[in-house]
Amino acid sequence: MLPGAVIGAHAQIGAGAEIGANVVIGPGVTIGRRTKIGANASISFALIGDDVNILAGAVIGEQGFGIAGDASGPIDVPHLGRVVIQDRVTIGANTTIDRGVFDHTTVAEGAKIDNLCQIAHNVQIGRGSLIAAFAGISGSTVVEDGVTMGGRVGVADHRIIGKGSTLAGASAVMQDVPPGEIWMGYPAKQMRKFLREVAWLNRKASGARNAGE
Repeated sequence: MLPGAVIGAHAQIGAGAEIGANVVIGPGVTIGRRTKIGANASISFALIGDDVNILAGAVIGEQGFGIAGDASGPIDVPHLGRVVIQDRVTIGANTTIDRGVFDHTTVAEGAKIDNLCQIAHNVQIGRGSLIAAFAGISGSTVVEDGVTMGGRVGVADHRIIGKGSTLAGASAVMQDVPPGEIWMGYPAKQMRKFLREVAWLNRKASGARNAGE
């Protein structure tokens, strides 16, 4: 454990774990064996498995953006769940994973999350999923096993992203995605449909330019 690290009461650190400088591990957090936690990371209300790699500046287990209406205006909803990260997961630098509201936010074994991603409360990330930088997944969305998300993908809340599907970079996903499909665009849709629409628009635009000459 390097200088400046803070370990809360009743936290458990597995054999061979490496804790970087200025890391904050909250009370009751469990860190698995051989897990590595980079400098300035903050972990609270979490259960971390074995052989996990959490890079510098990641924030795991803070309260998410849960808001309810009130006569006086918006109020924050208390979050009572945890973050559960299974074995062999990688969490990129400055990525945030919010704790669940009532249930847990979970990242299944072997998932790889890039730098600067946002995983909201109650999200479920499936085994072996790959999520590139700047992706944002809204609350209570289920990402099934083997999903690939390109950079800057945004997913609306309460969606299901089917097993083995691919979301191209910068896609805005507003609907459930069936298993094994490739979606792209803003708003995102099945790849063939999206490309047909782009081709149609290009023909129309070309025709309009030719007519104006």
